[in-house]
Amino acid sequence: MSYQVLARKWRPQRFSELVGQEHVVQALVNGLSSGRLHHAFLFTGTRGVGKTTVARILAKSLNCEQGVSSEPCGECSACKDITAGRYPDLLEIDAASRTGVDDTRDLLDKVVYAPSRGRCKVYLIDEVHMLSLSSFNALLKTLEEPPSHVRFLLATTDPQKVPVTVLSRCLQFNLRRLTRSEIGGQLEHILKAEGVEYEAEAIDEISRSADGSLRDGLSLLDQALAYGAGAVRGEEVQRMLGAVGRGVLIELYDALASGEKERVAAGLAQLETRSPSYHRVVQDLIELTHDVAVRQLLGDATDSALVDDQHLDRWAQMLSPELVQLHYQLLISAVGELNQAPDARVAFAMTVLRMLAFEPASGPVSSAPAAPKPAAPKPTAPKPAQQSAGSGYDKRSSSAQSAASSTPRVAEPAPQQPSPQARSATTAASGSLAERWSAMVDDQKLRGPIRELALRLEPRDFGETQWRLALTDGYDYLVTEFAVAELGRAVAQASDGAKLVIDEGGKQEATLAAAQEKANKAQREAADAALQTDPLAQALVSEFGAERVNDTL
Repeated sequence: MSYQVLARKWRPQRFSELVGQEHVVQALVNGLSSGRLHHAFLFTGTRGVGKTTVARILAKSLNCEQGVSSEPCGECSACKDITAGRYPDLLEIDAASRTGVDDTRDLLDKVVYAPSRGRCKVYLIDEVHMLSLSSFNALLKTLEEPPSHVRFLLATTDPQKVPVTVLSRCLQFNLRRLTRSEIGGQLEHILKAEGVEYEAEAIDEISRSADGSLRDGLSLLDQALAYGAGAVRGEEVQRMLGAVGRGVLIELYDALASGEKERVAAGLAQLETRSPSYHRVVQDLIELTHDVAVRQLLGDATDSALVDDQHLDRWAQMLSPELVQLHYQLLISAVGELNQAPDARVAFAMTVLRMLAFEPASGPVSSAPAAPKPAAPKPTAPKPAQQSAGSGYDKRSSSAQSAASSTPRVAEPAPQQPSPQARSATTAASGSLAERWSAMVDDQKLRGPIRELALRLEPRDFGETQWRLALTDGYDYLVTEFAVAELGRAVAQASDGAKLVIDEGGKQEATLAAAQEKANKAQREAADAALQTDPLAQALVSEFGAERVNDTL
């Protein structure tokens, strides 16, 4: 049983071998080169980022038989003994198991003695935050003015629990979490040196699961080598980690983005057959949602580690920014629910159903009062129009050009006969333009960003061949290729093939959103008036001093 785990075998022995801690290495190297070394160092950071490794390399640099330098030779007896963990002047203390003040006092009683072999005596106290308050108090004076032959190297994952009196006596270095690319690069370097067959997809999965800790990544790599019988393959690593393939994840998110219930159900069934870690699936969906939000608001500035740009761009156009933020909040809530639910599968399914059912919307608009009919346009040159017949978002310079359609990006379904409700909504005698537009929005069951765009359009002219509306200022972000194409299909289905033309400069007060806001305001005023005359409400105010919360009306 001579096998040595990768985390120990590939532990850095020089500062140059450390991964991702350049800010710490530069300070220590400069201090060693110039001879300006503090007597107490505090290394902080999450598990597996190199705190004790840095401390051991520093101890090796101080006691190397070739002299104090930032590059210990690694060949002398001192360097070899420190590497093997048997150097008498390097005292490694686990504060988690020696928390008592008696242990600390026994330690301090030996500080005054000179080192037995090396140049200086090094005390490496790991998880120093576990010491008791009495132990910290006993350590303070020695920590501030130790003998010249002593160096204190403290390491902790929780610096908030270290008293400020100790912090003020140490040079503090915060070792950062490693990025996925840094962990993946080191794993690939190790596998190439070991001569192990591997797949890039497997390395990416391990790097993501390592969560910023290189030691965790190496431990997972050891597990993957055992699972794969000496090879590291993508599918095997996914099964080991309880992850699902990217294809399954993309299909599920695409079904959620398009609102197709049958595809969502199929995606959940496919997930169940793979017996995944639902915590991991939720984490992947959270990352996907974050990537979509970044792409919507920052453009091409950030790439996704899970999907390509084509999928990101498509989802960024299909989903409204508000819906993406809602999805993120639902997924974040699911993290806690999975820990409490008796069945993680059911809890995850409920989260997906919430994402499918909930959306930020302005509410029904069919009961909204009719918006005022816009004034006749002035006899001026027509404004550039935006047309959709399931083809995209084009600007034209004349009405004749607006009627022309471009090549569809998505194949349209065969023409269908409109329903009686839709046909009645589009007849000439069915009321004002606002009423006809409201009926169309309700009959076609528009949702998400498509409905939001419809609510921000001012109806101007509904003819047999085209319906012309105008977008109000400040809502240009709603005019995406996907939303305009879907709204164009709804108009064509509700009007026997009329094309949708979107102008600019619409009036806010003539939109369905304004009508809905007006109706809501009237409803709140009516509720307020009813509450003021309600006997029960008056009794609550007079007898119990109740106060009305207007925001809840």
